[in-house]
Amino acid sequence: MNLLDVLLNPPLNLTIGEILVISFILGLMHGATPDEHTWPITFSYAVGKYSTKGGMKAGFLFSLGFTAQRALLTTLGFLGLAEIYTRYNLDGPVYVVVGIVMAIAGSYILEGRYIHLPIDKILGSEHHDPIAERSELKDPPIKMTIVHGLIAGFGFGAYASIITFVLAPRMPSVLYAPLPGVMFGLGTMTMQIIFGALFANLMKVKKLTEDDIRYVGSKTAGRVLYYGGMTFSLVGILIVLFPSIDNWAISTGVAIPNLNAVDVGFLLVVSVVGILGVVSMIMSYREIMRMKRNVEGTSREAKI
Repeated sequence: MNLLDVLLNPPLNLTIGEILVISFILGLMHGATPDEHTWPITFSYAVGKYSTKGGMKAGFLFSLGFTAQRALLTTLGFLGLAEIYTRYNLDGPVYVVVGIVMAIAGSYILEGRYIHLPIDKILGSEHHDPIAERSELKDPPIKMTIVHGLIAGFGFGAYASIITFVLAPRMPSVLYAPLPGVMFGLGTMTMQIIFGALFANLMKVKKLTEDDIRYVGSKTAGRVLYYGGMTFSLVGILIVLFPSIDNWAISTGVAIPNLNAVDVGFLLVVSVVGILGVVSMIMSYREIMRMKRNVEGTSREAKI
Protein backbone atom coordinates (compact mmCIF):
# COMPACT_ATOMS: atom_id res chain seq x y z
CA MET A 1 0.00 0.00 0.00
CA ASN A 2 1.54 3.34 -1.08
CA LEU A 3 1.30 6.65 0.77
CA LEU A 4 -1.64 7.92 -1.31
CA ASP A 5 -3.62 4.79 -0.53
CA VAL A 6 -2.90 5.21 3.18
CA LEU A 7 -4.05 8.82 3.08
CA LEU A 8 -7.25 8.23 1.11
CA ASN A 9 -8.05 4.84 2.68
CA PRO A 10 -6.58 4.97 6.21
CA PRO A 11 -6.03 1.54 7.78
CA LEU A 12 -7.79 0.56 11.00
CA ASN A 13 -4.78 0.19 13.30
CA LEU A 14 -3.76 3.84 13.48
CA THR A 15 -2.53 5.57 16.62
CA ILE A 16 -3.81 9.01 17.63
CA GLY A 17 -0.57 10.55 16.41
CA GLU A 18 -0.85 8.83 13.03
CA ILE A 19 -4.45 9.98 12.65
CA LEU A 20 -3.42 13.57 13.30
CA VAL A 21 -0.49 13.40 10.87
CA ILE A 22 -2.73 11.97 8.15
CA SER A 23 -5.32 14.69 8.86
CA PHE A 24 -2.65 17.38 8.49
CA ILE A 25 -1.35 15.93 5.21
CA LEU A 26 -4.91 15.70 3.87
CA GLY A 27 -5.26 19.38 4.76
CA LEU A 28 -2.10 20.18 2.80
CA MET A 29 -3.52 18.31 -0.20
CA HIS A 30 -6.86 20.09 0.19
CA GLY A 31 -5.21 23.51 0.29
CA ALA A 32 -2.88 22.74 -2.62
CA THR A 33 -5.51 21.44 -5.04
CA PRO A 34 -8.11 23.66 -6.77
CA ASP A 35 -11.03 23.70 -4.35
CA GLU A 36 -14.07 25.91 -4.89
CA HIS A 37 -14.47 26.49 -1.14
CA THR A 38 -10.99 27.95 -0.64
CA TRP A 39 -9.21 29.25 -3.74
CA PRO A 40 -11.72 31.90 -4.93
CA ILE A 41 -11.87 33.53 -1.49
CA THR A 42 -8.13 33.43 -0.84
CA PHE A 43 -7.38 34.72 -4.34
CA SER A 44 -9.81 37.64 -4.04
CA TYR A 45 -8.66 38.92 -0.66
CA ALA A 46 -4.97 38.22 -1.26
CA VAL A 47 -4.96 40.12 -4.56
CA GLY A 48 -6.87 42.93 -2.87
CA LYS A 49 -4.20 43.26 -0.17
CA TYR A 50 -1.48 43.48 -2.89
CA SER A 51 1.44 42.50 -0.62
CA THR A 52 3.06 39.29 0.54
CA LYS A 53 2.20 40.02 4.17
CA GLY A 54 -1.39 40.97 3.29
CA GLY A 55 -1.84 37.90 1.14
CA MET A 56 -0.53 35.62 3.87
CA LYS A 57 -2.86 37.27 6.37
CA ALA A 58 -5.82 36.69 4.05
CA GLY A 59 -4.96 33.01 3.75
CA PHE A 60 -4.45 32.72 7.51
CA LEU A 61 -7.71 34.38 8.55
CA PHE A 62 -9.80 32.48 6.00
CA SER A 63 -8.30 29.20 7.17
CA LEU A 64 -8.83 30.17 10.80
CA GLY A 65 -12.60 30.22 10.29
CA PHE A 66 -12.36 27.11 8.13
CA THR A 67 -10.37 25.28 10.85
CA ALA A 68 -12.94 26.12 13.53
CA GLN A 69 -15.72 24.70 11.36
CA ARG A 70 -13.72 21.56 10.57
CA ALA A 71 -13.13 20.98 14.30
CA LEU A 72 -16.89 21.16 14.79
CA LEU A 73 -17.45 18.84 11.83
CA THR A 74 -15.16 16.09 13.11
CA THR A 75 -16.79 16.36 16.53
CA LEU A 76 -20.16 15.81 14.87
CA GLY A 77 -18.62 12.91 12.98
CA PHE A 78 -17.49 11.29 16.23
CA LEU A 79 -20.95 11.73 17.73
CA GLY A 80 -22.63 10.34 14.62
CA LEU A 81 -24.41 13.64 13.97
CA ALA A 82 -22.76 14.33 10.61
CA GLU A 83 -25.02 11.84 8.86
CA ILE A 84 -26.99 14.79 7.50
CA TYR A 85 -24.29 15.02 4.82
CA THR A 86 -25.08 11.50 3.66
CA ARG A 87 -28.81 12.18 3.48
CA TYR A 88 -28.91 15.66 2.00
CA ASN A 89 -26.85 17.44 -0.61
CA LEU A 90 -25.84 20.72 1.03
CA ASP A 91 -23.61 21.92 -1.81
CA GLY A 92 -26.37 24.04 -3.34
CA PRO A 93 -27.33 25.94 -0.16
CA VAL A 94 -23.64 26.41 0.79
CA TYR A 95 -22.85 27.83 -2.66
CA VAL A 96 -25.78 30.24 -2.36
CA VAL A 97 -24.73 31.53 1.07
CA VAL A 98 -21.04 31.74 0.12
CA GLY A 99 -22.02 33.62 -3.03
CA ILE A 100 -24.14 36.14 -1.12
CA VAL A 101 -21.33 36.85 1.36
CA MET A 102 -18.84 37.21 -1.51
CA ALA A 103 -21.11 39.66 -3.33
CA ILE A 104 -21.63 41.73 -0.17
CA ALA A 105 -17.86 41.96 0.35
CA GLY A 106 -17.33 42.88 -3.30
CA SER A 107 -19.97 45.58 -3.12
CA TYR A 108 -18.35 46.99 0.02
CA ILE A 109 -14.98 47.27 -1.71
CA LEU A 110 -16.59 49.16 -4.58
CA GLU A 111 -18.13 51.70 -2.17
CA GLY A 112 -21.44 49.87 -1.78
CA ARG A 113 -22.29 50.23 -5.43
CA TYR A 114 -23.62 47.36 -7.46
CA ILE A 115 -21.49 46.82 -10.53
CA HIS A 116 -23.44 47.63 -13.66
CA LEU A 117 -22.98 46.06 -17.06
CA PRO A 118 -20.76 48.33 -19.21
CA ILE A 119 -23.65 49.39 -21.46
CA ASP A 120 -22.59 53.02 -21.11
CA LYS A 121 -19.18 52.22 -22.57
CA ILE A 122 -20.74 50.28 -25.46
CA LEU A 123 -22.97 53.27 -26.25
CA GLY A 124 -20.07 55.67 -25.89
CA SER A 125 -21.62 57.56 -22.99
CA GLU A 126 -19.54 56.62 -19.98
CA HIS A 127 -20.75 58.65 -17.02
CA HIS A 128 -18.34 57.62 -14.26
CA ASP A 129 -15.30 59.68 -13.47
CA PRO A 130 -12.56 57.01 -13.16
CA ILE A 131 -10.32 59.26 -11.05
CA ALA A 132 -13.18 59.95 -8.62
CA GLU A 133 -14.05 56.26 -8.62
CA ARG A 134 -10.46 55.46 -7.70
CA SER A 135 -10.74 57.47 -4.49
CA GLU A 136 -14.00 55.71 -3.60
CA LEU A 137 -12.52 52.21 -3.57
CA LYS A 138 -12.17 50.60 -0.16
CA ASP A 139 -9.65 48.02 0.97
CA PRO A 140 -11.01 44.47 1.12
CA PRO A 141 -12.56 43.82 4.58
CA ILE A 142 -9.88 41.31 5.56
CA LYS A 143 -11.68 40.15 8.74
CA MET A 144 -14.57 38.99 6.57
CA THR A 145 -12.36 36.12 5.47
CA ILE A 146 -13.02 34.45 8.83
CA VAL A 147 -16.76 34.51 8.09
CA HIS A 148 -16.08 33.14 4.61
CA GLY A 149 -14.04 30.34 6.15
CA LEU A 150 -16.75 29.40 8.63
CA ILE A 151 -19.38 29.25 5.90
CA ALA A 152 -17.21 27.54 3.29
CA GLY A 153 -16.33 24.88 5.87
CA PHE A 154 -19.85 23.51 5.55
CA GLY A 155 -19.02 22.46 2.01
CA PHE A 156 -18.37 18.74 1.86
CA GLY A 157 -16.04 16.75 -0.37
CA ALA A 158 -13.76 13.72 -0.42
CA TYR A 159 -11.28 15.11 2.10
CA ALA A 160 -14.05 16.08 4.53
CA SER A 161 -15.55 12.59 4.21
CA ILE A 162 -12.25 10.97 5.28
CA ILE A 163 -11.66 13.10 8.37
CA THR A 164 -15.35 13.08 9.39
CA PHE A 165 -16.47 9.50 8.78
CA VAL A 166 -13.18 7.58 8.86
CA LEU A 167 -10.69 9.31 11.16
CA ALA A 168 -12.82 11.19 13.72
CA PRO A 169 -14.79 8.11 14.91
CA ARG A 170 -11.47 6.39 15.77
CA MET A 171 -10.53 8.99 18.37
CA PRO A 172 -10.73 7.71 21.98
CA SER A 173 -13.26 10.27 23.24
CA VAL A 174 -15.26 13.33 22.26
CA LEU A 175 -12.53 15.50 23.79
CA TYR A 176 -10.15 14.31 21.07
CA ALA A 177 -12.76 14.46 18.30
CA PRO A 178 -12.02 18.05 17.17
CA LEU A 179 -8.31 17.30 16.67
CA PRO A 180 -8.51 15.70 13.19
CA GLY A 181 -10.50 18.74 12.05
CA VAL A 182 -7.99 21.11 13.64
CA MET A 183 -5.03 19.36 12.00
CA PHE A 184 -6.83 19.25 8.67
CA GLY A 185 -7.55 22.98 8.99
CA LEU A 186 -3.93 23.73 9.88
CA GLY A 187 -2.77 21.82 6.81
CA THR A 188 -5.18 23.79 4.65
CA MET A 189 -4.05 26.99 6.38
CA THR A 190 -0.40 26.28 5.56
CA MET A 191 -1.11 26.01 1.85
CA GLN A 192 -3.56 28.94 1.82
CA ILE A 193 -0.95 31.20 3.42
CA ILE A 194 1.53 30.19 0.72
CA PHE A 195 -0.99 30.69 -2.08
CA GLY A 196 -2.17 33.93 -0.49
CA ALA A 197 1.37 35.29 -0.69
CA LEU A 198 1.71 34.14 -4.30
CA PHE A 199 -1.66 35.60 -5.33
CA ALA A 200 -0.86 38.92 -3.65
CA ASN A 201 2.42 39.20 -5.51
CA LEU A 202 0.58 39.04 -8.81
CA MET A 203 -0.11 42.71 -8.16
CA LYS A 204 3.53 43.74 -8.24
CA VAL A 205 3.37 44.96 -11.82
CA LYS A 206 6.23 47.03 -13.20
CA LYS A 207 5.87 50.80 -13.57
CA LEU A 208 3.02 51.02 -11.06
CA THR A 209 3.17 53.04 -7.87
CA GLU A 210 1.89 51.77 -4.53
CA ASP A 211 -1.37 53.66 -5.09
CA ASP A 212 -1.69 52.19 -8.57
CA ILE A 213 -1.19 48.67 -7.24
CA ARG A 214 -3.75 49.32 -4.52
CA TYR A 215 -6.29 50.40 -7.12
CA VAL A 216 -5.68 47.41 -9.39
CA GLY A 217 -5.75 45.01 -6.43
CA SER A 218 -8.88 46.44 -4.83
CA LYS A 219 -10.76 46.74 -8.11
CA THR A 220 -9.84 43.17 -9.06
CA ALA A 221 -10.86 41.87 -5.62
CA GLY A 222 -14.16 43.76 -5.75
CA ARG A 223 -15.05 42.45 -9.19
CA VAL A 224 -14.05 38.87 -8.44
CA LEU A 225 -15.96 38.80 -5.16
CA TYR A 226 -19.04 40.45 -6.63
CA TYR A 227 -19.32 38.61 -9.93
CA GLY A 228 -17.85 35.44 -8.43
CA GLY A 229 -20.43 35.64 -5.67
CA MET A 230 -23.23 35.92 -8.20
CA THR A 231 -21.80 32.92 -10.05
CA PHE A 232 -21.66 30.85 -6.86
CA SER A 233 -25.23 31.75 -5.91
CA LEU A 234 -26.55 31.01 -9.40
CA VAL A 235 -24.84 27.61 -9.45
CA GLY A 236 -26.15 26.91 -5.94
CA ILE A 237 -29.72 27.71 -6.97
CA LEU A 238 -29.41 25.46 -10.02
CA ILE A 239 -28.15 22.60 -7.84
CA VAL A 240 -31.04 23.07 -5.41
CA LEU A 241 -33.53 22.98 -8.30
CA PHE A 242 -31.73 20.28 -10.29
CA PRO A 243 -29.62 18.16 -7.87
CA SER A 244 -28.37 15.89 -10.65
CA ILE A 245 -26.15 18.76 -11.85
CA ASP A 246 -23.92 18.24 -8.83
CA ASN A 247 -23.30 14.63 -9.86
CA TRP A 248 -21.96 15.56 -13.29
CA ALA A 249 -18.25 14.83 -13.67
CA ILE A 250 -15.68 13.85 -16.27
CA SER A 251 -12.91 11.68 -14.86
CA THR A 252 -9.33 12.87 -15.36
CA GLY A 253 -7.76 9.58 -14.33
CA VAL A 254 -5.92 11.27 -11.44
CA ALA A 255 -6.49 9.63 -8.05
CA ILE A 256 -6.10 12.82 -5.99
CA PRO A 257 -9.39 14.47 -4.91
CA ASN A 258 -10.05 17.88 -6.53
CA LEU A 259 -7.92 16.73 -9.45
CA ASN A 260 -9.72 13.47 -10.15
CA ALA A 261 -12.56 14.97 -12.20
CA VAL A 262 -13.78 17.99 -14.07
CA ASP A 263 -16.99 18.74 -12.17
CA VAL A 264 -19.06 21.68 -10.96
CA GLY A 265 -16.58 22.57 -8.21
CA PHE A 266 -13.60 22.47 -10.56
CA LEU A 267 -15.41 24.63 -13.12
CA LEU A 268 -16.25 27.16 -10.40
CA VAL A 269 -12.57 27.48 -9.51
CA VAL A 270 -11.58 27.85 -13.16
CA SER A 271 -14.32 30.39 -13.92
CA VAL A 272 -13.90 32.54 -10.78
CA VAL A 273 -10.11 32.44 -10.32
CA GLY A 274 -8.83 31.48 -13.76
CA ILE A 275 -11.18 33.48 -15.99
CA LEU A 276 -12.88 36.17 -13.91
CA GLY A 277 -9.75 36.83 -11.84
CA VAL A 278 -7.44 37.22 -14.82
CA VAL A 279 -9.93 39.27 -16.85
CA SER A 280 -10.61 41.57 -13.87
CA MET A 281 -6.90 42.07 -13.31
CA ILE A 282 -6.31 42.98 -16.95
CA MET A 283 -9.29 45.35 -16.98
CA SER A 284 -8.14 47.07 -13.79
CA TYR A 285 -4.58 47.40 -15.11
CA ARG A 286 -5.83 48.98 -18.34
CA GLU A 287 -8.02 51.38 -16.36
CA ILE A 288 -5.11 52.59 -14.23
CA MET A 289 -2.90 53.05 -17.28
CA ARG A 290 -5.67 55.01 -19.02
CA MET A 291 -6.04 57.22 -15.93
CA LYS A 292 -2.29 57.86 -15.87
CA ARG A 293 -2.31 58.84 -19.55
CA ASN A 294 -5.25 61.20 -18.98
CA VAL A 295 -3.50 62.83 -16.03
CA GLU A 296 -0.28 63.21 -18.01
CA GLY A 297 -2.21 64.72 -20.94
CA THR A 298 -3.96 67.19 -18.64
CA SER A 299 -0.62 68.19 -17.08
CA ARG A 300 0.94 68.86 -20.47
CA GLU A 301 -2.04 70.96 -21.54
CA ALA A 302 -1.81 72.99 -18.33
CA LYS A 303 1.88 73.71 -18.96
CA ILE A 304 1.12 74.86 -22.50
